[in-house]
Amino acid sequence: MASRKNLKKHVNYISGEIFTECIINSLYVPGTDKVKADELMAQVLEMQQEFISRISHTQPGQVKQYYKKFHQDFSTRIKALIDSIGALN
Repeated sequence: MASRKNLKKHVNYISGEIFTECIINSLYVPGTDKVKADELMAQVLEMQQEFISRISHTQPGQVKQYYKKFHQDFSTRIKALIDSIGALN
């Protein structure tokens, strides 16, 4: 159970860092599209909620495959969000 707790903390930390980066870009980087930044922040919050709920509802019997897919999906989603932050200007 401790690993689920640590995984939830990790998801919250990464989501918080990306959210903070969106806020910094929106407020302090000139030429940033504020509407797109707001949409991106909403996507980060939705992603955080989705992955936290996925951690809480593990499929019994397929735990190893479930978390392997979870990590792949999470990495893919984070990379897409980071690319979107770079495209805000």
